Amino acid sequence: MPHYGLLRDYEFNDIAAGEDIRGAKVYGRNDEKLGTIEDVIFEHATGDIQYIVVDTGGWFSSKKFLVPAYRLHTSTHDDGAYSVNLDKGQVESLPRYDESDLKSQKRWQSYEKSYSDAWHAGPVQHREGSDHNLTPTADEMPAEAGSIGSQLSDEERARVSSRITPPLANDMTIQHNAVGLGDRWTNFEERLRHHRRQITKACTECTVEPVSDRPSENAA
Repeated sequence: MPHYGLLRDYEFNDIAAGEDIRGAKVYGRNDEKLGTIEDVIFEHATGDIQYIVVDTGGWFSSKKFLVPAYRLHTSTHDDGAYSVNLDKGQVESLPRYDESDLKSQKRWQSYEKSYSDAWHAGPVQHREGSDHNLTPTADEMPAEAGSIGSQLSDEERARVSSRITPPLANDMTIQHNAVGLGDRWTNFEERLRHHRRQITKACTECTVEPVSDRPSENAA
C-alpha cells in the first residue's frame, strides 16, 4: 500500500515567488470561498500530490477538510486560486479529517474508504460496480436541481468525461492527480518530486527508493 505524508512547513529554495500553492484560496460552487490550502498530502514513493488540506478559517466545525487533487481546477474568480465543485453543506457531510490517521496505514485506509463512500453517497457518485474514486460521465450525473450534474458547465463536462477509465478496460489506470491546473501547480509538484527523498528521509513507515525515470530528482 502506498504511504502518504504531509509536506508541513518544508520550504523549497528553488521555487519562484508565488509558485508555492500553500496559501492559495479555494472556492466552491458559485464562487463561495471554502478556505485556503494549508498543506498537501503526497505519496512518498513518487512525490505525487493526492490531496490538498484546506483550512476553512473557522466556518467548518472540523476546521480542515481534504480535496482530492484531481477534483481541482483553476478558479475563474481569483487569479492563482483553485476551485472544486462543492458547497459548504457538502463539505460538512465529508468524514472528519484527522492528520494523525496518516501515521497508521490501517487507519488511513479506513479513512479513505469512509471518504470515498461519502463522495459516492453525496457530492459525487462513483461509477457503478467500481470501488475506485471515479467521476461519472456527464450523462450519468443526475440533472435534478441542486445536483452536481445540473451545475456543470460544458467545459467541466468535457473535463469529467476525459478522466473516465473505460469500464471494460483490462488494465485500468486510475487518474489520481490533477490535470490542467496551470504552471503554479505543475512547478510546485515538480519541486516536491525533486526533493521528495530529502523531505521524507525521516519517515519511519517506509523506505523511499530513487525513481529511475526521474534523473533530476534530488538525492540529498
